[in-house]
Amino acid sequence: MSAPAVRAAGLAVGWGSHVVVDRVDVEVPAGTSLALVGTNGSGKSTLLRTIAGLLPVLGGELEVLGGRPGTQPARVAYLGQFHPRGFVLPLRARDVVAMGRYPSRGLVGRPAAGDDDRIDQAMERMRIGHLARRPLRDLSGGQQQRVYIAQALAWEADLMVFDEPGSGLDPAAHELLREVVRAEGARGAAVITATHDIRDAAACDQAMLLAGRVVAAGPAATVITPQAVAETFGLVLTEGLGDMVVPVDGHHCAHEHGDQAPADGLL
Repeated sequence: MSAPAVRAAGLAVGWGSHVVVDRVDVEVPAGTSLALVGTNGSGKSTLLRTIAGLLPVLGGELEVLGGRPGTQPARVAYLGQFHPRGFVLPLRARDVVAMGRYPSRGLVGRPAAGDDDRIDQAMERMRIGHLARRPLRDLSGGQQQRVYIAQALAWEADLMVFDEPGSGLDPAAHELLREVVRAEGARGAAVITATHDIRDAAACDQAMLLAGRVVAAGPAATVITPQAVAETFGLVLTEGLGDMVVPVDGHHCAHEHGDQAPADGLL
């Protein structure tokens, strides 16, 4: 049996000497998906950045694709919440998606055979082929997010790490995102996505609910319960998961990036 794409045992993550979440135990086999669910400040972005090798492990064990995090960057596509804005030259949407091919050949390497097809296919999967020649800065926030997701898809990585990929997307695009996660799993990639959207999380194979600690972890169909969701978000529930209302716990509202540099996107 092959090693899981990600394996954590007693893992502690954080920034500086501050532990944000500890005692994380999880395995993500190739071809499966894991949703990290929680509010801003819950630790999901910090855990994602540690898996991507952007933050050091503070304790416990973490293996990514059979090695230490950050040692195989060409095999890990990381899509952060924040993206550069001050480009010197106006980049077209297709230019941005094409950057997803850089890890396989380097910034100055020659395009490989099939790169153009991979770029076009990634854009079509996100339904943005018609935007290929549009300047990125002229696109709406939701359209830009689709461009960045397409950039990650063009990477064709073995591990996809998405931080709030549904940000700015309308309901139709959310469903498209769920289809993408399923398709990447069918391709054999592992997908880990941070989200506060319960519907997106429920579409994944596994879920881990975070609130500065691990509230629940396991098969999504098992661990996403009204009680666990209420504990994670500090919410009052009425009927079922679709009727979550009224935040009752304000301490999760602090943004977890407040004491560290913003997460980098793929660019």
